[in-house]
Parts: sequence; C-alpha cells; structure tokens
Amino acid sequence: MTTPQNPSATQNAGATQDPSPASVTPGTSGTSGAQGPPALRPEQTRERALAVLAELERVIVGKRGQLTLVLLGILADGHVLLEDLPGLGKTLLARSFAHTLGLHFTRVQFTPDLLPQDLTGASIYHQKTGEFAFREGPVFTQLLLADEINRTPPKTQAALLEAMEERQVSADGVTRALPSPFVVLATENPIEYEGTYPLPEAQLDRFVLRTRLGYLTAELEADMVRRRLDRGAQRPVPNQVVEPAELLAMSASLEQVEVHDDVLAYVVALVQATREHPKAQVGASPRGTLAVTQLARGAAVLAGRDYVTPEDVQQVAVAALGHRLVLRPELWVRRVSGEDVVAELLGRVPTPSTRVFDRTGAAR
Repeated sequence: MTTPQNPSATQNAGATQDPSPASVTPGTSGTSGAQGPPALRPEQTRERALAVLAELERVIVGKRGQLTLVLLGILADGHVLLEDLPGLGKTLLARSFAHTLGLHFTRVQFTPDLLPQDLTGASIYHQKTGEFAFREGPVFTQLLLADEINRTPPKTQAALLEAMEERQVSADGVTRALPSPFVVLATENPIEYEGTYPLPEAQLDRFVLRTRLGYLTAELEADMVRRRLDRGAQRPVPNQVVEPAELLAMSASLEQVEVHDDVLAYVVALVQATREHPKAQVGASPRGTLAVTQLARGAAVLAGRDYVTPEDVQQVAVAALGHRLVLRPELWVRRVSGEDVVAELLGRVPTPSTRVFDRTGAAR
C-alpha cells in the first residue's frame, strides 16, 4: 500500500487519495524499482489492453467505446478531458482505470479558491529544524482526477497544464519530476457557465483527446441498477490487471506500429482541412496531427495489427481533433461543435486505399 507523502497538503487542496490500488509510491521518477519496463510486442499489448477493458466493463456498463478511447489516450502517453453532465460516471471511470492499471490515484476537486501551490506543493517552514522543506502536492501521483477543472481560476489551471506538459514541477528553483506513468483525467461540466473559467484553446490543445460519456439506453440503465441491487451497498471495485511498468511497456510497444506514407498523408490532409473549413476560425494544431497518429497506432494494436489503416484514423479523429477547433462565434447559437466539423470532414477528405504496404513495398 502506498503511503501519501504529503497528507496535510493534500487535505488542504481538497484532494482525496485512493489507498486501495496503490502499488507504486508516488513522487518517484521512472518505473518502480531499478528494473526497466519489460519490452512488449503489439500483440502482447493487445492482450493486456483487452483484459483491462473487460475488467472495466465489469464495473462500468455500456461504455465500451468511451473506455477504449480513454485507454488509447493513456497508451498514447496523453491526458484525457471528460466533458459531460454530472452523475454519468466520470469519477467512477477514473477510479476504475487507476485500479485496473495499478496506478496511485488522487482526486482533486477544483474550486475557485484553489491555489497553484495547493496542487503542486509548497515549501513549509519547520520550527524544530528552522528550515524550509518542500511538501509535495496532490499532483505527485500517477493518475490524477482533476474534477471540474473549469471551476478554478486560470492561474491554477495553468499550473496543472504545465505539469501535464513538462511532467515536472518547478518550485524554489528546484525541478522535481512527477511519477511515471503520469496521467490526468480532467472533467468539466458543459452546461454550467456561472462561476466557471473555460479552458483557453491553447490549454485544450494539451489534451490528447476529449470524449463524452452520454446517457445509457433504457435497457443498459436498467442493467446498471440491477447490478447495484445485486451487489448491495458495496462499491464496485475492478481488479488490477497490469502493473505500472507493464503500462509503460504497452505504450512503448506502439512505436513498433507502422504508419504508411499514404495513411500519414491522410492524417495531414484531415488536419489541414480543419484549418481551411469555413466554420473554423482556428483549425487543429500540429500537436493534433501527432495525437491522431499516435492514437491511431493504439487503435491498430487493439485491432490486432502492427500497421495503421485509414479506419484507425477515422476511429480516433473526432475525439482527437474536435476540441482543438475554434469555431465562428455565431455557430455557438446553432450548437455546432468541433466534433461536428471533424465528422463532416471525415466524409469529405479522400480516403486512401486500405491496401497497406510494408517498408519493402510488399502488399499486406
């Protein structure tokens, strides 16, 4: 069991830590112990990823597509934004991923009075020693649930997003590495605007993808309630499936997945089309191109291939690009979203042949 290194700071920041899935002590850089992650082949990554999804579905009903996207985001070494209404299972999803992946979990409720040092940590004066010592904040974890990230001022948002990008925290002239793996699952409520601070486009760009959970069908909602009645008051807790070091190896195995020039050109054409679309003021960034490519490699692995097809790109493009677009203001009234624009482009941008050639030129 992991022992939180800064219980008082965490408490002050309104953070909660999950003691049960802890297998790695936060605040340590790299993998647990001196051993590096075991090398995995894509087929081994697929086997483990499917086992993770199966275990998650034992707890979360009817969300296979969303669970797959979040897992792809984690395998792509990115951070995920969950945007949806309250009560749809965002916290359960984040906590369940921490359990199945064996990651130390911390949840921070973002509030208007949350300060950057409440999140990253601060130097505390010790009267006995007469010295200052740095007390790590809740960001020193492996899976951080940033709950309602748009309820905290931009200064605190920026502190988190800097940690997400740099994987480190700098304070008092000292740079401290965050644990590895380090994943942020941030949530925001799309319908409440009073007292909120919407994330700027530049900060939204830091998330590898955005997805929404949505409501269950009547049949699935009844199934969810039936499961609750059958298990009683006990909270659903999935089993751990992989170790943190295995998760790193799973991410590394994506580098073995080939991306043919035609498929890469398709990704670039798709992103460039977002910049030329009449509904968009600003299109997707080159970071979006990288995100689509890496997410598509993960989708290829889950499909049992070591090469990317246009279908893999289409599977992830909406989630990877939609939140990066800045649409014309008048479209807000018509409830047109970036996801709508990307979905439209998927039907317009010519799709290359699904025949894929390896590096020797042979068809596969």
